Amino acid sequence: MAITIKSNKEIELMREAGKILAITHEELEKALRPGMSTWDINRIGEEVIRSYGCIPSFLNYNGYPASICVSVNNEVVHGIPSKKKFIKEGDIVSLDAGVIYKGYQSDAARTHGIGQISPEAEKLIRVTRESFFEGVKIIKEGVHLNEVSKAIQAYAEGHGFSGVRDLVGHGIGTALHEDPQIPNFAQRRRGPRLQAGMTLAIEPMINAGKYSVNWLDDDWTVVTADGSLSAHYENTVLVTKEGYELLSVR
Repeated sequence: MAITIKSNKEIELMREAGKILAITHEELEKALRPGMSTWDINRIGEEVIRSYGCIPSFLNYNGYPASICVSVNNEVVHGIPSKKKFIKEGDIVSLDAGVIYKGYQSDAARTHGIGQISPEAEKLIRVTRESFFEGVKIIKEGVHLNEVSKAIQAYAEGHGFSGVRDLVGHGIGTALHEDPQIPNFAQRRRGPRLQAGMTLAIEPMINAGKYSVNWLDDDWTVVTADGSLSAHYENTVLVTKEGYELLSVR
């Protein structure tokens, strides 16, 4: 699939999708509390998405059985919500969600601490978010994509953490996953040159330990190989001539 350049009309639709997704994340953050099931988190997220006339991007995507990916502690991404799994004080919970608005997608993730969390967990969540902004502040037309990847890696590793290498960010538009792939670590090649109108889902997935991961038997849930904590921060980003615009915040 070739990298697509979005028209002004398409960008407006993606802005609206992103606004609704931002609201979804805000409502999820307000709802989080010790003792709730990960299925309850999923239910609340889906209700918000549908209340705006949108479709959850993830539900039934390649067979994924829920609308919100809920990943707890050492789970990196794609945790499957369950009525039998409950979050507790001290957990960190990564929520990855997507919406489809009039055929256009937005994708964003946040990691939250539940009640009082450890200083290491607080630092991991903060550095993961900051690594995203270290990457995107480089973005403008003409920059090679690998510069973004290098900046994310340098920031995370500079704080003693590791960026996951088996999973990457991606382009986004009418499809949830479009070209280009966006690693969170430096590549040998410079990658494509950014152009105004590109829309990218940039998503550092940062481990407190080593970058290696494993897949659980459900074929979805990805966990750190060494059992360390993991955090996730993602937004849908529009490349502009002079910089960037975050489409999934408000």
